[in-house]
Amino acid sequence: MRTVDPAKHQARKRHIVDAATVLFATKGFERTTTAEICKAAGMSAGNLFHYFPNKRAVFLAVFEDDRDDKAERLVQAQSAEDPWQALLEVVDLLAAPAAEPLAPPLVMEAMVQAYRDPELEAVLSRSNAEEHATVAALIRKAAATGQVDPGLDPDGAASWVLAMVASLYTSAAGDPAFKPAEQLPTLRLILQRFLRAGPKESS
Repeated sequence: MRTVDPAKHQARKRHIVDAATVLFATKGFERTTTAEICKAAGMSAGNLFHYFPNKRAVFLAVFEDDRDDKAERLVQAQSAEDPWQALLEVVDLLAAPAAEPLAPPLVMEAMVQAYRDPELEAVLSRSNAEEHATVAALIRKAAATGQVDPGLDPDGAASWVLAMVASLYTSAAGDPAFKPAEQLPTLRLILQRFLRAGPKESS
Protein backbone atom coordinates (compact mmCIF):
# COMPACT_ATOMS: atom_id res chain seq x y z
CA MET A 1 0.00 0.00 0.00
CA ARG A 2 1.33 3.44 -0.95
CA THR A 3 2.23 5.66 2.00
CA VAL A 4 0.42 9.00 2.04
CA ASP A 5 2.59 12.04 2.71
CA PRO A 6 0.53 14.06 5.25
CA ALA A 7 2.07 17.37 4.20
CA LYS A 8 1.40 16.79 0.50
CA HIS A 9 -2.11 15.54 1.26
CA GLN A 10 -2.88 18.66 3.28
CA ALA A 11 -1.37 20.92 0.64
CA ARG A 12 -3.55 19.28 -2.02
CA LYS A 13 -6.66 19.78 0.08
CA ARG A 14 -5.68 23.42 0.58
CA HIS A 15 -5.29 23.81 -3.18
CA ILE A 16 -8.79 22.43 -3.77
CA VAL A 17 -10.31 24.68 -1.11
CA ASP A 18 -8.57 27.76 -2.53
CA ALA A 19 -9.82 26.98 -6.04
CA ALA A 20 -13.36 26.33 -4.81
CA THR A 21 -13.41 29.47 -2.67
CA VAL A 22 -13.23 31.65 -5.77
CA LEU A 23 -16.18 29.81 -7.30
CA PHE A 24 -18.28 29.84 -4.13
CA ALA A 25 -17.71 33.59 -3.69
CA THR A 26 -18.48 34.52 -7.29
CA LYS A 27 -21.20 32.01 -8.18
CA GLY A 28 -22.59 30.85 -4.85
CA PHE A 29 -22.69 27.34 -3.44
CA GLU A 30 -25.75 26.11 -5.32
CA ARG A 31 -24.60 27.33 -8.74
CA THR A 32 -21.07 25.98 -8.36
CA THR A 33 -20.72 22.46 -9.76
CA THR A 34 -18.28 19.75 -8.78
CA ALA A 35 -17.05 19.73 -12.38
CA GLU A 36 -16.16 23.41 -12.10
CA ILE A 37 -14.25 22.80 -8.89
CA CYS A 38 -12.33 19.97 -10.56
CA LYS A 39 -11.48 22.18 -13.53
CA ALA A 40 -10.35 25.05 -11.31
CA ALA A 41 -8.22 22.69 -9.20
CA GLY A 42 -6.84 20.92 -12.27
CA MET A 43 -7.90 17.40 -11.35
CA SER A 44 -10.43 14.71 -12.16
CA ALA A 45 -13.57 14.06 -10.14
CA GLY A 46 -12.10 10.79 -8.92
CA ASN A 47 -9.05 12.61 -7.62
CA LEU A 48 -11.17 15.29 -5.95
CA PHE A 49 -13.26 12.69 -4.14
CA HIS A 50 -10.05 11.23 -2.75
CA TYR A 51 -9.81 14.40 -0.63
CA PHE A 52 -13.46 15.40 -0.15
CA PRO A 53 -16.58 13.20 -0.34
CA ASN A 54 -18.71 15.92 -1.97
CA LYS A 55 -19.07 19.62 -2.79
CA ARG A 56 -20.61 20.37 0.60
CA ALA A 57 -17.51 19.04 2.36
CA VAL A 58 -15.36 21.43 0.34
CA PHE A 59 -17.61 24.34 1.31
CA LEU A 60 -17.41 23.39 4.99
CA ALA A 61 -13.63 23.18 4.75
CA VAL A 62 -13.46 26.81 3.62
CA PHE A 63 -14.81 27.94 6.98
CA GLU A 64 -13.24 25.26 9.15
CA ASP A 65 -9.79 26.24 7.88
CA ASP A 66 -10.51 29.91 8.56
CA ARG A 67 -11.60 29.07 12.12
CA ASP A 68 -8.48 27.00 12.79
CA ASP A 69 -6.16 29.74 11.54
CA LYS A 70 -7.83 32.36 13.73
CA ALA A 71 -8.38 30.44 16.96
CA GLU A 72 -4.74 30.45 18.11
CA ARG A 73 -4.41 34.21 17.68
CA LEU A 74 -7.58 34.79 19.68
CA VAL A 75 -6.22 32.68 22.53
CA GLN A 76 -2.94 34.60 22.49
CA ALA A 77 -4.77 37.93 22.59
CA GLN A 78 -6.43 37.07 25.90
CA SER A 79 -3.06 36.81 27.63
CA ALA A 80 -1.66 40.08 26.26
CA GLU A 81 -0.26 42.58 28.78
CA ASP A 82 -2.19 45.51 27.30
CA PRO A 83 -5.86 44.43 26.88
CA TRP A 84 -6.88 47.62 25.04
CA GLN A 85 -4.16 47.24 22.42
CA ALA A 86 -4.96 43.53 22.17
CA LEU A 87 -8.62 44.40 21.59
CA LEU A 88 -7.72 46.72 18.71
CA GLU A 89 -5.51 44.03 17.23
CA VAL A 90 -8.36 41.50 17.44
CA VAL A 91 -10.67 43.95 15.67
CA ASP A 92 -8.02 44.35 12.95
CA LEU A 93 -7.68 40.56 12.72
CA LEU A 94 -11.43 40.06 12.29
CA ALA A 95 -11.88 43.03 9.96
CA ALA A 96 -8.88 42.53 7.68
CA PRO A 97 -10.42 39.83 5.42
CA ALA A 98 -13.29 42.21 4.57
CA ALA A 99 -10.84 44.11 2.35
CA GLU A 100 -10.31 41.00 0.21
CA PRO A 101 -12.70 40.98 -2.77
CA LEU A 102 -13.90 37.42 -2.22
CA ALA A 103 -14.51 37.57 1.54
CA PRO A 104 -17.72 39.67 1.79
CA PRO A 105 -19.73 37.68 -0.80
CA LEU A 106 -18.41 34.44 0.68
CA VAL A 107 -19.56 35.47 4.16
CA MET A 108 -23.00 36.35 2.80
CA GLU A 109 -23.20 32.98 1.03
CA ALA A 110 -22.26 31.21 4.26
CA MET A 111 -25.05 33.00 6.12
CA VAL A 112 -27.57 31.83 3.52
CA GLN A 113 -26.34 28.24 3.54
CA ALA A 114 -26.17 28.07 7.34
CA TYR A 115 -29.98 28.25 7.47
CA ARG A 116 -30.10 25.02 5.46
CA ASP A 117 -27.07 23.21 6.84
CA PRO A 118 -26.89 22.52 10.61
CA GLU A 119 -23.25 21.42 10.40
CA LEU A 120 -22.19 24.67 8.73
CA GLU A 121 -24.29 26.62 11.22
CA ALA A 122 -22.44 24.82 14.03
CA VAL A 123 -19.04 25.69 12.53
CA LEU A 124 -19.98 29.36 12.20
CA SER A 125 -21.52 29.43 15.68
CA ARG A 126 -18.34 28.03 17.25
CA SER A 127 -16.27 30.65 15.47
CA ASN A 128 -18.63 33.43 16.53
CA ALA A 129 -18.59 32.18 20.12
CA GLU A 130 -14.78 32.18 20.20
CA GLU A 131 -14.67 35.72 18.84
CA HIS A 132 -17.29 36.95 21.30
CA ALA A 133 -15.57 35.31 24.28
CA THR A 134 -12.24 36.89 23.34
CA VAL A 135 -13.63 40.39 22.81
CA ALA A 136 -15.69 40.23 26.02
CA ALA A 137 -12.67 39.02 28.02
CA LEU A 138 -10.51 41.85 26.70
CA ILE A 139 -13.20 44.45 27.43
CA ARG A 140 -13.52 43.06 30.95
CA LYS A 141 -9.73 43.21 31.50
CA ALA A 142 -9.46 46.69 29.99
CA ALA A 143 -12.25 47.92 32.26
CA ALA A 144 -10.40 46.55 35.29
CA THR A 145 -7.33 48.61 34.32
CA GLY A 146 -9.31 51.78 33.62
CA GLN A 147 -8.90 51.58 29.84
CA VAL A 148 -12.57 50.87 29.13
CA ASP A 149 -15.71 52.31 30.71
CA PRO A 150 -16.44 50.02 33.69
CA GLY A 151 -20.14 50.80 33.36
CA LEU A 152 -20.39 48.79 30.13
CA ASP A 153 -21.62 45.23 30.18
CA PRO A 154 -18.71 43.27 28.63
CA ASP A 155 -20.90 40.74 26.85
CA GLY A 156 -23.27 43.34 25.46
CA ALA A 157 -20.40 45.59 24.40
CA ALA A 158 -18.69 42.64 22.71
CA SER A 159 -21.83 41.96 20.70
CA TRP A 160 -21.83 45.55 19.44
CA VAL A 161 -18.13 45.42 18.58
CA LEU A 162 -18.64 42.29 16.51
CA ALA A 163 -21.76 43.74 14.89
CA MET A 164 -19.73 46.73 13.73
CA VAL A 165 -17.02 44.46 12.35
CA ALA A 166 -19.68 42.38 10.57
CA SER A 167 -21.07 45.55 8.98
CA LEU A 168 -17.81 45.90 7.02
CA TYR A 169 -18.61 42.61 5.28
CA THR A 170 -22.29 43.23 4.67
CA SER A 171 -21.68 46.78 3.44
CA ALA A 172 -18.93 45.63 1.06
CA ALA A 173 -21.11 42.80 -0.24
CA GLY A 174 -24.02 45.15 -0.94
CA ASP A 175 -22.15 48.22 -2.20
CA PRO A 176 -19.18 47.89 -4.58
CA ALA A 177 -18.18 51.48 -3.76
CA PHE A 178 -17.74 50.65 -0.06
CA LYS A 179 -14.06 50.08 0.77
CA PRO A 180 -13.59 48.26 4.11
CA ALA A 181 -9.87 49.05 4.34
CA GLU A 182 -10.63 52.77 4.06
CA GLN A 183 -13.35 52.51 6.72
CA LEU A 184 -11.27 50.65 9.31
CA PRO A 185 -9.81 53.86 10.88
CA THR A 186 -13.37 55.15 11.30
CA LEU A 187 -14.40 51.88 12.91
CA ARG A 188 -11.51 52.13 15.37
CA LEU A 189 -12.50 55.71 16.21
CA ILE A 190 -16.11 54.68 16.82
CA LEU A 191 -14.97 51.86 19.08
CA GLN A 192 -12.69 54.19 21.01
CA ARG A 193 -15.50 56.66 21.65
CA PHE A 194 -17.89 53.85 22.55
CA LEU A 195 -15.63 51.88 24.84
CA ARG A 196 -13.03 54.14 26.41
CA ALA A 197 -13.37 55.28 30.00
CA GLY A 198 -13.81 59.02 30.54
CA PRO A 199 -16.31 61.73 31.44
CA LYS A 200 -19.73 61.27 29.90
CA GLU A 201 -21.99 63.97 28.57
CA SER A 202 -25.13 64.49 30.64
CA SER A 203 -28.38 63.60 28.93
